[in-house]
Amino acid sequence: MMRRMADAVNFVLKSAALTMALVMGLAVGPRAPLRAQTNSASPAQTLKSILLAQLKSTHSKSEWFVCADVAVAGLTPEQASWKDGKGNHSVGQLAYHIWFWNRRNLAAIKGEKAENFSGNNDETFDNYDPKTWAETVKKMDAVFTELEQVVESADDAKLAKIATTIEHINAHNAYHIGEIVMVRKEAGNWDASKGVK
Repeated sequence: MMRRMADAVNFVLKSAALTMALVMGLAVGPRAPLRAQTNSASPAQTLKSILLAQLKSTHSKSEWFVCADVAVAGLTPEQASWKDGKGNHSVGQLAYHIWFWNRRNLAAIKGEKAENFSGNNDETFDNYDPKTWAETVKKMDAVFTELEQVVESADDAKLAKIATTIEHINAHNAYHIGEIVMVRKEAGNWDASKGVK
């Protein structure tokens, strides 16, 4: 467990450093688009294209890891509520938590007031209700889609302002999606053919 936490912290720190380097380079450096190092024939990469690719890889496009859509697909409310009895969260709780924080961050990005929150992060897991599993999945999908739309429509100034938040959202989502897959494996309801190749 400590190793997983240390790996997650290292990932977030490295991702944040990369995002800041990109933001700083695009904000104060030359305005030439970035190019992939491995394929000079690929389209020019921009901060927008990188952030969108990250959002889509956590939402609906499994690449380096399983995306959220695949991670939660095909579960019944009972399966989504399964816990290992060791104090870990259920898939439903993890999905609710992802939705909760994505929604709050989206509201902040859009300059909207988020609903009141006590600050107790446990509530972001514990407020999940198995009776609303299908709705939780739909709401999670909708907030992912709206985050992608915000990035897609943002100009360079807005992108520079929100890039670090979007990067943190992506790292947070990837971490918890990995947990969802692990919980499903432990519960015996993960289809290995749905994993990345």
